[in-house]
Amino acid sequence: MEINKDLIAASSTPIVLAILAEEDSYGYAILQRVRELSGGRMEWTGRMLYPVLHRLERLGHVEARWEVPESGRRRKYYQITSQGRAQLAEERRQWQAVDATLRGIWQAISHSFPTCNPAFAAPLLQGV
Repeated sequence: MEINKDLIAASSTPIVLAILAEEDSYGYAILQRVRELSGGRMEWTGRMLYPVLHRLERLGHVEARWEVPESGRRRKYYQITSQGRAQLAEERRQWQAVDATLRGIWQAISHSFPTCNPAFAAPLLQGV
């Protein structure tokens, strides 16, 4: 299943903030975590991730620092700030409202589908 680019873009901020709320991380590890959490349904690239991280840094939601791990390769680590945690809480409230609205719509329209073509109804009945 391919996820619409608009949905990926809209969900990028809460996803990145939530991952950084778990622990400090660097770009490649964030990409791997997105893939893991989505069960492989979201395949982000650096071209998508780094603008999000830079925007969050400009907004004060994350801070960055350079570290040299034992492997010797210098990495830029990101950590969520207290302002970022507050933003994550707000993002979560908003996404929960959208989710509840869509679930209500899916449930309401599912009652209309017994008379409809099942091939048409099936994609609409899938939850978010």
